[in-house]
Amino acid sequence: MKTKIMILAAATLGMTSTAALAQEGTVTGAAGGAVTGAIVGGPVGAAVGGVVGAIAGTAVDPPPQRVVTYVQQQPVAQSVVVQQPVAIGKPIPSDVVLAPVPEDNRYAYAIVNNQRVIVDPQTHTVVQVIQ
Repeated sequence: MKTKIMILAAATLGMTSTAALAQEGTVTGAAGGAVTGAIVGGPVGAAVGGVVGAIAGTAVDPPPQRVVTYVQQQPVAQSVVVQQPVAIGKPIPSDVVLAPVPEDNRYAYAIVNNQRVIVDPQTHTVVQVIQ
């Protein structure tokens, strides 16, 4: 029985290895979810836990402190007003102009509704809101 769990957990991690190269948080979430699921629910729990963990792992992956510090130190530009609330994990409108973060091209920022927001420049998804 333990061998089956180990094989299934390894297979689950193997299936996510391609996505893992794209997002570090996915691997951490998938691995943790698969292990927890295997302990609680056996092989089926490992598969379900891996999927749930991957989703949770990609939802919350805060930027490095150097990115946050860079954004905090930039002069305040004109704020863009959007009707929707700004929240982590939610996209901002694609017409909002983003400023790149030179230290890490995985992130960009904008001033939206008088808040500095760090976003994924490819998806416009909010990664962090700086108060």
